[in-house]
Amino acid sequence: MNQRFLSIVGLATAMAFAGGCATNKEATNASKNNKATTQTSEAQNGVPVWAPKMHEFNPSRTKKHDLLHTTLRVSFDWEKQHLNGVAELTLKPYFYPQKTLVLDAKGFDIHSVNLMKGYDGTELKYTYDGQKLTIDLGKTFTRDEKYTIEIDYTAKPNELAAGGSDAITEDKGLYFINPLGKDLNKPRQIWTQGETEASSAWFPTIDAPNERMTQDIYITIDKKYSTLSNGTFMYSRQNSDGTKTDYWKQELPHAPYLAMMAIGEFAIVKDKWRDKEVSYYVEPAYKGTAKKIFGNTPEMMEFFTKKLGVTYPWSKYSQVVVRDFVSGAMENTSASTFMEDLQLNERELLDKNWDNIIAHELFHQWFGDYVTTESWANLPLNEAFANYSEYLWAEHKYGADEAAYAQMDELGQYLEEAQTKREPLIRYRYGDKEDMFDSHSYAKGGRVLHMLRKYVGDEAFFAALNRYLTQNKFSDVEVAELRMAFEDVTGEDLMWFFDQWFMKPGHPELKVAHTYQNGQLSLQVQQLQDTTYMPVYRLPLKIAVWANGKRTDYPIEITKANQTYTFPVATQPQLVLFDSEQQLLGVVEHEKSPEELRYQFYNSKQVMPKTEALTLLAKNAGAELKLFQDALKDDFWFIRSMALNSLTDIKPDASQAMVAKVEQIAKQDKKGSVRADAILLLSGWGADKYKNIYEAALKDSSYQVAAAGIIAYAGTGAEDAKQKLSKFEKEQNEDIAVALSSFYALQGGPEKYNWFVEKIRNSKSSGKYYMLQSFGAYLASNSSTNTPETIEMLADIAQNNNLYYVRMAAFQALMVMSDKPEVKERLEKIKAQEKDKRLIEMYKQSL
Repeated sequence: MNQRFLSIVGLATAMAFAGGCATNKEATNASKNNKATTQTSEAQNGVPVWAPKMHEFNPSRTKKHDLLHTTLRVSFDWEKQHLNGVAELTLKPYFYPQKTLVLDAKGFDIHSVNLMKGYDGTELKYTYDGQKLTIDLGKTFTRDEKYTIEIDYTAKPNELAAGGSDAITEDKGLYFINPLGKDLNKPRQIWTQGETEASSAWFPTIDAPNERMTQDIYITIDKKYSTLSNGTFMYSRQNSDGTKTDYWKQELPHAPYLAMMAIGEFAIVKDKWRDKEVSYYVEPAYKGTAKKIFGNTPEMMEFFTKKLGVTYPWSKYSQVVVRDFVSGAMENTSASTFMEDLQLNERELLDKNWDNIIAHELFHQWFGDYVTTESWANLPLNEAFANYSEYLWAEHKYGADEAAYAQMDELGQYLEEAQTKREPLIRYRYGDKEDMFDSHSYAKGGRVLHMLRKYVGDEAFFAALNRYLTQNKFSDVEVAELRMAFEDVTGEDLMWFFDQWFMKPGHPELKVAHTYQNGQLSLQVQQLQDTTYMPVYRLPLKIAVWANGKRTDYPIEITKANQTYTFPVATQPQLVLFDSEQQLLGVVEHEKSPEELRYQFYNSKQVMPKTEALTLLAKNAGAELKLFQDALKDDFWFIRSMALNSLTDIKPDASQAMVAKVEQIAKQDKKGSVRADAILLLSGWGADKYKNIYEAALKDSSYQVAAAGIIAYAGTGAEDAKQKLSKFEKEQNEDIAVALSSFYALQGGPEKYNWFVEKIRNSKSSGKYYMLQSFGAYLASNSSTNTPETIEMLADIAQNNNLYYVRMAAFQALMVMSDKPEVKERLEKIKAQEKDKRLIEMYKQSL
C-alpha cells in the first residue's frame, strides 16, 4: 500500500505561512473523483482541447532479422563515463533472405565489425550515422542460416541528445552516479534503464519490443563493487589487475529493452520463494530494513502465481535500489530497479510502505516480460496489468477499503488528464512513443481491466489471463490476442467491450435522475459525452435501492443515449445508488438530497459513496456536524482524514465534542497521517490553544506527525520556536526537512544558509524539489545569501540534475536573483542548453 495523502509541505505552507500550496498529485486527484461533470474546455477553433490528435501511424517494427542471442563483455571508464564493450550478436533472417543488417546503436564509437566463425573473424563493411549501424554481411543469408556478428565499440551516453517523458525522465540508457567520487554523501554507481528504446545506448541491438533474445553479460569492474543483471549469476573471476569479471546468464528469451545492469557497493539481503532466490540490493545503511521494505515479495509471488495459474517464470527475482533513478521503477527481467525513495529506516516504515510499486514491477514479470507488447501503441498490455496488480494486492493483503481507495485514486488521475487529453488506450497515432506513458495506459487501463473482470466474473477473468499468458509466452502480442483469450474462455464475442474501451477515446459522462410514484421507481440515464469523438457506451451496471432499510440490487444495461428504467419498490426509497459496485470509469451526475447523502454515508459501506457524501455535505459542514463527528470514528483512515480536512472552516466553539474528538485523534489515532491532519486542523483553529499537543507531536514516533508538529508549533509564534525546532536540523527524513524548510523560508536568517545548502545537496528527488522551492522564498528574504556560491550551486542543479522538475525548481530559485546581470546571463545559458521540451516551453515564458 502506497499511502497517498496531502504532502506536509503543502499543508504547512497553506495553513501556517499562507504561501503557495504544493500537494501530492495523487491525493489531489482522489478529491476530484466524484465531480459530476468533466470540464470540456474548447480551443478557439471549436475543437475540444482534449480531442484526439491524429499523428502519423506507428506500426510495430518490421522483423527483417531475428535476434537470437547477445553476449556482452563490458568494462567502464568512470572519468569519461564511457562503456567499453564487445558485443556478439547471433541472428538469422526472419523470413526473407537478407544481405544487410541494421542495428540500433546510439552515440557509439565503432571500432570494428566482424563476421565470426568460431574464434576467427572476417571484417565487414559498415556505415554508421550515430543512431543506426548498417552492416554489409558480405553474403545473403536465408532464414535457415544463423550468423554471429562481433562489434567492438565504446558507448558515450552523456553525449546523446536528451529525451524522455513524465514517466521516464531521461533516455540515455546508461548512467554513472557520482563517477569521480567527489560527492561524499552519494555512492558511486552504474546502472542502466532500457525502456523505451535506450538499451541501444549501451549495446548494439534491435531495440524493439517485438524482438526477443537470450543473453550473457560479462561485467568487468573493481572487485569492491557488487553487480546485478538478468538471469542467473554464474561466477566471478578475479583478474590480475585488481578487477573482477562477473558473469550473468539469461537463458530464457526477453525483449532487449529489459536487459539491465546495476553496479555499486550494495548490501545484498537474501530471501526465498519456493526454490528460487529472492534478493534485495540496498545501500549498506538500509541492510537492516531491507526485508521490511521488500519482505512481502515472496507472498506476492505466491499470490500472483496462484491467481494466474502460471508459475513465476524466471530463474530468480532481485530488486535493486539505485540513486538518481529516472523513473519510479523498472521491470527488468528477473531484476527490477527502484528509485532511492524506497529505502526507509525503521521510523519511516511506521508511516509508509511501497507495496504498490513492488507489486507493480513484479506483475510485469508476467505482463511485459513473459508476454510483451509488440509495439508501444499496445503499451497498456504491459502497464494496465501492472497497474491493476496494485488493486489485486491491496484487495488481498489490506482489504476492500484500501483496494477501493486505490481505484478511486486511479479514476482521479485519469479524469484529471482527460481535461486536456483523450486518446484511445491502444493508439497507433501517437506523436512520440514516450507519450504512451500516461494516465491512460496506467490508470485508465487498470480501471478498464477491473470493469472487464466485473463483467465476465472472477473465474472467467483469471482463466482468460491464464490462457493469454500460456498461449503467448515468450512472444509479443497486440490487443486482439487479449480479446481472443477472453472470447475463447467465455464463448462471448467481446468486440463491443474492447472497441469502446480500448480502441475509442474518452469515457462516459452520465446524468442520472430518479423519481418515485405509485410504487414505481423510475431511473433516467442520459449519456452526455461528445459523440463526435466518443461512442454511445454499452454499460452493464447494477443499481442499489434502499427501501425500509433493506437493500436490493438491480442489474441494468445501458445501450442508448437516453434511457429510462423502472423498478417496483414498495415505499419511497431512502437511497438510490447508481453503479452500486463502483466499477465504472466515467463521471456521473446524480443529484441527491442532503437526507439521501446522509443515508448513503451511513449505509453504503463503501469508500467511494462515503467519500462522495462527505465531499458534497462538506459544502455545508456546519449543519452536518453530527455526520462529520461520526466520520471521525470511521474504521478507514482516509474517511477520518477527509472528515478532518472538511472541518477547517468550522469554528471550534461549534461543538466541544467535535473538538475533543479531534484532540483525541491528534494524540491517539493509529494512522500517523491522520494524527498529522488533526494537528494541522487544531493549528488552524487556534495556534496557541493546543500548544501542548504540538509539543507532544514533536516527540511522536511518526515523522509525519513530528513534521506537522513543527508546522503547528512554528505557527504559534512562540519565542522559543527557533530554538525548539532547530533540534530537528540534523534529521535526514524528508517530511521533517521540508516542514522545517517552510518555517526557515520566512523565519530563518542568514545563519540558516548552510543548513539549506546541505539539505538541498543531500535530499532525494522529490525532497530536493520541495527544498528548492523553500530555498527560493528564503533567498527572497535574505539578500545577503545571494552569493556567487549560491548562484553556482543553483545553476549546476538547473543544468545537470537528471530530473526535469528538480532542474525547474532550481531555475525558479535562481529567478529570485534575476535582477543581477550575472544571474540573468546564467538563466539565459540554462535556457539555451535545456533539451527537455517541457522545460523549454516553460522557460520561454520566464524571461
